[in-house]
Amino acid sequence: MTVNIVFLDHDTFPEGINIKKINKEYNLSLYGKTQDSDVIERVKDADVIITNKVKITKEIIESAKRLKFISVAATGTDIIDIDACNEHNILVSNIRNYAVNTVPEHTFALILALRRSLLPYTQSVQNGRWQESGQFCYFDYKINNLAGSTLGIIGDGVLGKAVADIAKAFGMKVLFSSYKGTNNMGPLYTPFEEVIANSDIISIHCPLLKSTKDLISFPEFEKMKPSCILINTARGGIVNESALYNALINNKILGAGFDVCISEPPEKDSDVMKMTQLPNFILTPHISWASFEAIQTLSDMMMDNIEAFLSGHPKNLVN
Repeated sequence: MTVNIVFLDHDTFPEGINIKKINKEYNLSLYGKTQDSDVIERVKDADVIITNKVKITKEIIESAKRLKFISVAATGTDIIDIDACNEHNILVSNIRNYAVNTVPEHTFALILALRRSLLPYTQSVQNGRWQESGQFCYFDYKINNLAGSTLGIIGDGVLGKAVADIAKAFGMKVLFSSYKGTNNMGPLYTPFEEVIANSDIISIHCPLLKSTKDLISFPEFEKMKPSCILINTARGGIVNESALYNALINNKILGAGFDVCISEPPEKDSDVMKMTQLPNFILTPHISWASFEAIQTLSDMMMDNIEAFLSGHPKNLVN
């Protein structure tokens, strides 16, 4: 029997990404975007669903009578009702380790831009400040080296470790944070509270879970150095956005670089959009994962996961 595969949000891949063929008989239906209200109709005859960011709820799972497998075209699986999948014997796979270069590189692009005040200097040159200064350079914004500074990393997976490797090449001291409220993870970890208090830069690389929601909020910003920079290329919701806005406008930290936010895209009047008007905040549109090489690797792995499932040897399962 021909397998029906439905990709609900193919537009999350840019043009030029190849979806490789697998050695099975299948029909692949590609939808650029899918609204929540259209999901049930589009997956009603699906044996396999591919989704990047479209939520798959219990209602959808129960309505898709043929559904056997969900291939998440990402690492995070918070968009899937895993309990409902378990209840209905539906397996779920994700993509792992495809972004081991692109996310750390983006992380350091944000770090370097903020530590060296690249955006405000560029804007000031465009505004004529260089001519106004009357000399070969000017010092309106603070610049700091990375060498000798302390980088606190929250999340010790592949991405966190890759960020640490780059940091060491810059001559930085690296602290891996233990879980919040837990100090007995061994000598390779530093208590969360110490990482928050002692880091010059904090970079987040952990998943969004119940235990990590609002992991950094008002109390944590009170403990940070005024010279600290906060980077988040993981998930929106790990940092409380109202607390971050408060910290930036009250100079409790030096700056922040985010690639993620709670609502994507954010509402025009949201705190995160207000922060984009500040010279010490950088927001990129969830693209740290999105080098061409990384997305092609992700696409290949996504289809490999489907082929492995159809061959009776599923891999990269999350349930």
